[in-house]
Amino acid sequence: MCIRNKCRNPCPGTCGQHSQCDMINHIPVCSCPTGYTGDPFITCRVLRKGSKPSLDPCNPSPCGTNSICKSIESHAVCSCISGYIGTPPSCRPECVVSSECSAKRSCVNYKCTDPCLGSCGLNARCEVINHSPICSCLPGQTGDPFESCFEFPATVKPKIESPCDPSPCGPHSICQNVNDGPVCSCQNNYVGTPPNCRPECLINPDCHSSRACINKKCQDPCVGSCGENAECSVINHAAICTCSTGFTGNPFIQCVQLVEVTLNPCEPSPCGSNAICQRKDNAGACTCIEDYHGNPYEGCQPECTHSSDCQTNKACLRNKCVDPCPGICGPQAQCSVVNHIPTCTCQPGYIGEPFSGCTYEPVTEPTRATELCNPSPCGPYSICKQINDQAVCSCQDSYFGSPPNCKPECLVNSECPQNRACYKNKCNDPCPGTCGLGAQCRVINHNPLCSCPSGSTGDPFSRCYEEKGGMRGYRIVKLGERVFAKRYDCIRVKGIKMKRLKVAVV
Repeated sequence: MCIRNKCRNPCPGTCGQHSQCDMINHIPVCSCPTGYTGDPFITCRVLRKGSKPSLDPCNPSPCGTNSICKSIESHAVCSCISGYIGTPPSCRPECVVSSECSAKRSCVNYKCTDPCLGSCGLNARCEVINHSPICSCLPGQTGDPFESCFEFPATVKPKIESPCDPSPCGPHSICQNVNDGPVCSCQNNYVGTPPNCRPECLINPDCHSSRACINKKCQDPCVGSCGENAECSVINHAAICTCSTGFTGNPFIQCVQLVEVTLNPCEPSPCGSNAICQRKDNAGACTCIEDYHGNPYEGCQPECTHSSDCQTNKACLRNKCVDPCPGICGPQAQCSVVNHIPTCTCQPGYIGEPFSGCTYEPVTEPTRATELCNPSPCGPYSICKQINDQAVCSCQDSYFGSPPNCKPECLVNSECPQNRACYKNKCNDPCPGTCGLGAQCRVINHNPLCSCPSGSTGDPFSRCYEEKGGMRGYRIVKLGERVFAKRYDCIRVKGIKMKRLKVAVV
């Protein structure tokens, strides 16, 4: 650190006996070496093998750095060491940089002191300007104020040959004879106004915080400080070296590139049944698939699997409780849901097949035949015929049961086997035309599930492709020195699973 305008090691005399001193950011830090214990600011002693831990509440010290711990009635009492201010564990010296002192003082050995002490030469005067000592000779004296000033000899009269001989401009200045008069200016690389010409800086606080005082000039301390593949930043006049992003190692010597292995948190999937895993920022999150709900990490459930899971005026269609009436009845027919089953009837004044369409009932003279079947005693989806002056009821074609309880083969999926679905009031196989080319279809709980067979990949709803090696669904493109893999589904290159990106760099 800078001590009396010189870069010196502040460790000698700072730490206690048998302790070690390390410099961290210009600050000496004392600690006991391995195998020793005690107060590093006083003395460190050998830790004997097999010895029982000390019951001293101050060992180890809970007080923090730059503090003293004293055991009083088995309690640790902390206080700052002499010369430090604050409250443990935040004890700090009076100053670290000169800017923490008044303009007439400079930070030396963590104390605000007069920087003039020992700075100027014999018989020279010293002025403190912005923490820096400015040396100059007194009026009537000459010489180098940093070495010695002396008076003009009484018997020797200065030759009046030039107004610049002797120079009235002071040290580090240039005197020029202009119209028999001295004109003073500071030398190159010196600032100020004669006779107070001074170098650009003497200590780091004389410079901006992003510069350091090097050879009495405020310069960038990063030049030549860091190693290969390292970045440098200046904090409080000091060069701080760090490895660039994607590199590791000693930033003051050399940083080497990190070999990253991208792990997919979704393989194997941590999700339960009917849930999918989505990757974001190297983390996986589980969500239920569409129309399913519940805890995705344990298993998601549909809204319903049977109509009995719904209210009596709803039916379970494709695992959702919905009104089964829309699209069931024909024109001029009305629909009502009884115990999950839709029932179609013609509106008043209309007759006909309620599933295909009802027509307006013509007004005719009542006869014995129409009186028996009008209104029909047979119920919905039935046919009434007069035989021997009696109404004979039968179910319509494609309807099952006995009047007045005629009904189609099915109205909702739950009325069909598990491997069939209700389509146009009939139990049919839902697989034909559902899955893509090369995909396989299986029916679970009335719903078709499409998947690619083992050894193939792709979108089972459009087309499945045969897997080829470790790079499936990718096309490799080489541009100069760079190789790209254009994604179709997934890729594995040299054992490293790539991200699911539209274009991934290998």
